[in-house]
Amino acid sequence: MVTYVVAIVLIAFIFDFSNGFHDSANSIATIVGTRVLSPLAAVLWAALFNFAAAFTGSLAVAKAIGGDMIDQSFVNPNVILGGLLGAIIWNIITWYFGIPSSSSHALIGGYAGAAVSRGGLTAITWGTKWVQTLSFIVISPLVGMFAGYLLMVLVFWLFHRTSATRVDRFFRPAQLVSSALLSYSHGGNDAQKTMGVVVGLLVSVHGSFANQTGWLHHLYLPDNSTIPRWLEICAYTAISLGTLFGGWRIVHTMGSRITRLRPVGGFCAETGGAAAILLATHFGIPVSTTHTITGSIVGVGATQRLSAVRWGIAGRIVWAWVLTIPAAAIMAAVSYRILAALIRL
Repeated sequence: MVTYVVAIVLIAFIFDFSNGFHDSANSIATIVGTRVLSPLAAVLWAALFNFAAAFTGSLAVAKAIGGDMIDQSFVNPNVILGGLLGAIIWNIITWYFGIPSSSSHALIGGYAGAAVSRGGLTAITWGTKWVQTLSFIVISPLVGMFAGYLLMVLVFWLFHRTSATRVDRFFRPAQLVSSALLSYSHGGNDAQKTMGVVVGLLVSVHGSFANQTGWLHHLYLPDNSTIPRWLEICAYTAISLGTLFGGWRIVHTMGSRITRLRPVGGFCAETGGAAAILLATHFGIPVSTTHTITGSIVGVGATQRLSAVRWGIAGRIVWAWVLTIPAAAIMAAVSYRILAALIRL
């Protein structure tokens, strides 16, 4: 049991790495698309601020995932591993096709799908966090879109007598700040989801680690009221390393295929998206950074003219959003059944 649990914890960090790899485009697409930074410099910048959230961010999202969404009596190592596998498989599929889907919702869907596969619908703790999570599939891109649109309109009003060259000269360095803020908000929300799943795992097997000595004793967690510091550091490290390796297919989609951006547009899109994500994180709502920044990019593009937004690409992305939770849940449910047949707990 001990070896199996340790292996699942490592797989959780692999998922966290894949989250950073898959979602790095959210943080860097606009700054690469506007050519403020090279792709390499952009991923280094994003990874740095992903990790910075480890020292200043809250833990409300981790606690929500760890105890408020799934009935802990139905959680065991097979459920956790099944959920992780479902999320990883969906991430790989969407990464391969260059679709910026939500790693967050893949993990939530996978976790729920594996739990339902074991205990039926009673395994889901229906309540505020589920309402918030499902609602924000729609709300977060709309908030991002309106924030990006309003910021862009405000900038137009403030700089309408300034030449385009001078505007670009001002917003190129400003976009470094907005990109850093977006990366910080991404790390602060997304890394916590992996923490929450690991907490659920460790609480479900706390009896196996109560009398362990050495480093294994750090895996003892009697309840989900606290998040161990080592778990925070490992989760933020994994997502930051994933960001370093980037997701170049998705960079192309988000940086140029939805709409063409200049530095001023990149600044407004990143700032609007980051503000929406930080607000959700403050209230412990696990939102999709992908949804939010995509909505913000669309809002910025719409200030030029509606035809500036490539609605066909945006529509394809929306379909990926709709399908992510059920698709990951189905894959996780199948994974759990296979694990339960192979590994008796």
